Amino acid sequence: MIKRNTKAAALGLAMALLPTGARAQVDYSVVQVNEETGLELTRITGDNDYVCMPEVRRTGAQLNWLSNRIIDVSPDGKKLAYLSARGNTTNIFIKDIDRQGSSVQRTNRSAVLDFAYSPDGRFICFSEQSGSLNQIYQTAAEGSYVCRQITTGNADYSPAYSADMKEIFFARQENNGVSVWGYNVANNFLANYTRGMNPCPVAGAKALLCSRTNAEGRGEIWRVDYEAGVEECILSDPQRSFTTPTLSPDGRWILAVGSSTLMNGTQQYANTDIFAVRADGTQLTQLTYHAADDLSPAWSRDGRRIYFISQRGSATANVWRMAFAL
Repeated sequence: MIKRNTKAAALGLAMALLPTGARAQVDYSVVQVNEETGLELTRITGDNDYVCMPEVRRTGAQLNWLSNRIIDVSPDGKKLAYLSARGNTTNIFIKDIDRQGSSVQRTNRSAVLDFAYSPDGRFICFSEQSGSLNQIYQTAAEGSYVCRQITTGNADYSPAYSADMKEIFFARQENNGVSVWGYNVANNFLANYTRGMNPCPVAGAKALLCSRTNAEGRGEIWRVDYEAGVEECILSDPQRSFTTPTLSPDGRWILAVGSSTLMNGTQQYANTDIFAVRADGTQLTQLTYHAADDLSPAWSRDGRRIYFISQRGSATANVWRMAFAL
């Protein structure tokens, strides 16, 4: 579920088995905590942009969050696209990053769930809820609102283009779980590739990253070489859950949303933060530490900055940017 939109479906939730205790009182007025020194945090959107906040649920010993990607940066690095809730609808809006003026509405739908730019910047693919179903569409990144429907009759979400734009990958919710599918743009052929969600294609390879839930209920990051049939767990932790893998432009780093535990005396508070790990699964590094939930990370096109959603600085969700220099 996306907060501020009662129509959005609760899809792509990852579970972290962490003790939470009573809900902590979060001081949203704080922009940056001591552990985040050097991040060079900048707020990109304003409260009147009505940025959607992915839902985070704390229930007993479980921490659940919406793992769908709801922000992206245009391939030329000049524009930020984000999901906005206005008038009981959710749609994609686009803002000039440098000017940071008003935003332009890009879709005219009812309940957009998530989306991604095409590698050439000409298109945006997105999923939209319709009743109990979610369907994948493609529209132009500029100009017309006309949409091409890609899938129908299923619960599909988290679309992402392959680097050569010959395929659109997406997650499909079925009775036996969630799996990654691909849509061949040339012949309209659909193929089921692997178990998982949040597909992130790997440029220059017949491979993709995805997140999976293990037997203990924690999210893991996997790399799937679908041509060779090789599957490898890149990131797993007995105390944390990870979702939403996002590969850096140079292919060396992966961003992920992960669970963490904050301590206030003897009280534990389960939280979501942004993590980075090398593409081979080494050098896991926690980047954010704020008690506000940090979600939906996206790389700048030069790989030197990271955009993400947070309620830090106020109780309102906004898109923030931080430096990346590991």
